[in-house]
Amino acid sequence: MSPTSTGGVGARLLTALVAVVTVTNCVPTPRPPHPNVIVILVDDVGWRDLGAYGSELYRTPAIDALAASGLRFTQAYASSPLCSASRASLLTGQSPARLRLTGAAGHLEHEVLDPGVQASAPADRPALEPESRTRLPQAYVTYAEALRAHGYRTAFLGKWHLGHAPYLPEAQGFDLVVGGRAHSGPPPPGYFGPWQLDTLPKVAPGTHIADALTDRAIEFMKANRERPFLLNLWFYDVHAPFQASPERIAEHAGRVRPESQQRSPTMAAMIETLDRNVGRLLAALTQLGLDQNTIIVFTSDNGGNMYDRLDGVSPTSNHPLRAGKGSNYEGGVRVPLIVRWPTVTASGAVAEDVVSGVDLFPTLLEMAALPAQPRDHLDGHSLAAVLRGQDREPRPVFSLFPHYIEATGNLPNVSVRSGRWKLYRFFFDGDGQADRFELYDLEADLGETRNLALERPEVVEVLASRIDAYLRDTGALLPARNPDYRPGAAWVAGGHGQLHQQGDELRLTSTGVDPMLVAVMRSATPGTFELSFEMTSDSAGFGQLFWSDAVNLRFNEADSVRFPAHHDGAWHGYTVRFATRGALRRVRLDPARAPGEIRLRHLRLLPVDSPPHE
Repeated sequence: MSPTSTGGVGARLLTALVAVVTVTNCVPTPRPPHPNVIVILVDDVGWRDLGAYGSELYRTPAIDALAASGLRFTQAYASSPLCSASRASLLTGQSPARLRLTGAAGHLEHEVLDPGVQASAPADRPALEPESRTRLPQAYVTYAEALRAHGYRTAFLGKWHLGHAPYLPEAQGFDLVVGGRAHSGPPPPGYFGPWQLDTLPKVAPGTHIADALTDRAIEFMKANRERPFLLNLWFYDVHAPFQASPERIAEHAGRVRPESQQRSPTMAAMIETLDRNVGRLLAALTQLGLDQNTIIVFTSDNGGNMYDRLDGVSPTSNHPLRAGKGSNYEGGVRVPLIVRWPTVTASGAVAEDVVSGVDLFPTLLEMAALPAQPRDHLDGHSLAAVLRGQDREPRPVFSLFPHYIEATGNLPNVSVRSGRWKLYRFFFDGDGQADRFELYDLEADLGETRNLALERPEVVEVLASRIDAYLRDTGALLPARNPDYRPGAAWVAGGHGQLHQQGDELRLTSTGVDPMLVAVMRSATPGTFELSFEMTSDSAGFGQLFWSDAVNLRFNEADSVRFPAHHDGAWHGYTVRFATRGALRRVRLDPARAPGEIRLRHLRLLPVDSPPHE
C-alpha cells in the first residue's frame, strides 16, 4: 500500500475516532432522579412531646426512629405561635409579618385580604391590634408550585386552615387534595369518622382520620413510584377536640406519674396514634423501595397547647420552656424538626443551629437540585449546608405576633432570637405607653425567668435595631397606640379604698382595715395564674389575693393567697401565683390592712405552666 493510501486510511481512522470521542462527550451524564419529598406537619405538637426530644410520658418509637436515621434540630422555630400564620410561612418562605397573615384566621367566614389596624380597643389595652389576613392569596408561590413546575406530582393531605374557596390547596400547586379545607381542626364530628366532607374518604364508623389520611398517602406513593412526588401529609393530630379510644386512654392512665410535667393520658393516646401512622408511612416507603430516594421533613406548626384543660391538667407541658401555643415565648414557637436526606444527613445527627420554618422552601429546592427562587421565598434561607454537616452563617429568627390572646396572656409583641439572646419588644406596654423590652439569655436561662433588659442595655440596643430593620424590610402591619387607654382600667376600688389614677399609677387611699381592688379577669379554662405588680405603701399589714371561678362564684378565704407586703415607702415587686378549679371570673387584691396611701403600677395577670402538684 502506498504511503499516500496508508496516510489516507490513518487520517480517516483518526477522524472517526475523534468523531466517536466527540459524540460520546456530548451525551449528558445520567443524573439520579429528583428525590421524592415528604413533609409531615403535625398540629400543636410541642418541643418536648416526642421521645427523641425528652418526653417521659408520650411513646413515639416511629418518630424516634426517624430522628435516629436523620438529623434532629434542637433550636428550630415555627414562624408563629399560631397555626394559619406558621403554615402560610412554611409554604411560601415568607414571614407572617411580610404576608400580613399573623393570626389563626383561616377558618373564619369573613374574607380579609387587605388588613388594617382596629379603630378602637378597650381602655385597659394600651395598643390597637392590627388585623390578620384570613386567606393566603393565590399570588404567593408555594414550594408545591415550584416542585410541580419541575415535573413533580404533588399531594396535600390533612389540615389546610388557610381559607375557604377559592383559597384552597388546589390553587397553590397540589394535584391531589384529601381534606385540605378551612377547618382549624378535624372536620365534624372530629377524629373518628365518617365525615361529611367530600374531600375526605368515605369510611366505616369509628375510623380515625389519621388512619384514613395515611391510607391515601400510601396509595399516592404507590401510584407515583416511577416519578418524583411531593407529599404534604399535614395531620390534624393533636389539635382539639381531644379524642382517643377509651382503651388507649385507660392504658396510658396507668403510666401517668404525679410528679411528671406531662400528665394527660388522653394526649398520650393521641400522640401514640399519630406515631403509629408515621410508622405505617415509613414502612410503606421502604416496602416500595423508595426510602433511599425520599427526603422526609417532620415538624410542628407551633408549640404545645398549655391553655386548654384535659384530664384535669393542661393537654401537655413544654417545660422547661416558658408558655405554649398562642404565646411568643419559647414554648409557643420552639418546635421539633427532623430531616432525613438519604446518603447526605448523618444518622442520629443533632444540630443546634437556630433555624425557622420559613427556611423550608429554599431548603427543599436545594435538596432536590432545583434552582432557588429568592423572589418568592424572600425570608427563607436554605439549611442544606447544616444537613450536609457543614457550617452555616448564623441568622437571626424573628417572630411578629401583634395580638392580645386572653387564653395565654400574650401581649402584642415582636421578638428576635440571635445567638444566645432573645429580645421581645412589647408594643406600647411600658410607662407612658412606650414600648417595653424583655431580654433573656437562653443559654443560661432557657425558661426565660430573668429579664436582663435593664442589665444589658447594649444588647437591647443592637437587637432592637435588628427588629426595626426587619419590620421595615417586611412592611409589617404594626399595632398603634390606643388613645383611650387608661392604666388599670380593669380595676375598681372596694372596701375601705378610694381609687385615683395618676399617669400610669393607681393610687389607692385606704380609709380603714380592708382596702381592695377588684377586676373582672375571665379565662376560658381553669389553670394556674400569676398576678404581678409593683407597689409602694405607707400603710400596714399583710397582702392577700382572692379569686372567684366557675366553681365558686364568691370570694372566700379558701380561694386566696396571703403574701408579705412592704410598707416602707419604697417600690417593691410582687408576684402571686394561684390555681383555679373552674374558669377564672374575678380577682381581688387586698394590698394592706390599715389606713394609708398605696400606689400600684404594672399590674398584669398571666396564665403560667401548671406546677407538677396542683
